[in-house]
Amino acid sequence: MPVGTPFHPRTFPLCESLNYRDWSGYYTVSAYETHHEHEYNAIRNSAALIDVSPLFKYVIAGRDASVLVNRVITRDVARMAAGQVFYTPWCDEHGHVIDDGTVSRLGEQRFRWTAAEPNLRWFTQNAQGLQVTIDDVSESLAALALQGPLSAQVLRACSDIDIDRLKYFRVSSGRLGGVPVDVSRTGYTGDLGYEIWIPAEKALEVWDAIVDAGGSFDVLPAGMLALDVARVEAGLLLIDVDFVGSKKALIADQRYTPFELGLGRLVDLDKGAFVGRAALRQAVRAPRRQVVGLEVEWSDVDALYDRVGLAPVAPAAASRTPVPVLDGDRQVGRATTTTWSPTLKRLIAIACVNTPHHVEGTRLKFEMSVEGTRHFVGARVVRTPFFNPSRKTATPPQ
Repeated sequence: MPVGTPFHPRTFPLCESLNYRDWSGYYTVSAYETHHEHEYNAIRNSAALIDVSPLFKYVIAGRDASVLVNRVITRDVARMAAGQVFYTPWCDEHGHVIDDGTVSRLGEQRFRWTAAEPNLRWFTQNAQGLQVTIDDVSESLAALALQGPLSAQVLRACSDIDIDRLKYFRVSSGRLGGVPVDVSRTGYTGDLGYEIWIPAEKALEVWDAIVDAGGSFDVLPAGMLALDVARVEAGLLLIDVDFVGSKKALIADQRYTPFELGLGRLVDLDKGAFVGRAALRQAVRAPRRQVVGLEVEWSDVDALYDRVGLAPVAPAAASRTPVPVLDGDRQVGRATTTTWSPTLKRLIAIACVNTPHHVEGTRLKFEMSVEGTRHFVGARVVRTPFFNPSRKTATPPQ
């Protein structure tokens, strides 16, 4: 049975819809109101407060901490300064992605690692022979995402951290509402945003400080439905939806290399030995498929509904139901997450498409059902992220 996160005493009274889901054994709000429109608008127009405490979190420390991290991830820790955050996948010995997440270098030999799935056993197995400690702090460390164009202003009002000098994918320490916290300029929305790492016993104090400071900035709590739309606009992948981690894969088609997931830029084959390196040297040559963005031709959707005498309706929430993608009459892939983008006013999707059909600009067909009947409409392969505002990376943040 799920349990409440450290923020549950605050989020439960606010959740008018009683719309929850299970995220790693925790009650997680899907939408606070009956519709997530206001929550999405807070992400894109003001600031949204999202409870991301169910993430798995580990602290790696000790003389060989950097050796362990470098042994597991595909990126080069030698290029990672203290105070820097890496987004990275990590692979099995066959070069297939196990999971992805962030690694923050808190000190020369101290790292905080986040993951969507439990990875303690894998880290421990790869730590054999090293002088390192691996602490699972998933329950003792609470986490909030403060996302949106006004998020920096909120943090300036309630913390002593130098927000103006905190660059994209960097982390700093300080006090928020009098509580010692770490703040990283990271997030899952593709917008200006921060993630705040808090001792669980102090979680409510930090929540209250942010809400008090955020009153004049229209801060709203946001749930998973709004976050799902935002992360698709940002072209960000979700494990168990857009891909399957290799430890849970049942068939060969459920195993993905980083190159197939569009994460080849995060693989450093020249850094020295790491798990999966030999296999990845072969896989880089000819990926047989690629995760891409699709933009659906809305004029085709409009015409399709018109033929059956209905007005087209933009879907309210992101769909995680995979649908076929065709070239002519032949299936060449599938769309894994589809959503209407309120900001872009377009129907967009994340899709896995076979080579060579993943080339930008390729015209494909996308399955859509109307009144229980399957049809196909036009779609075009596009570059992700779909939405990429300059404020996301600008320093100082506006």
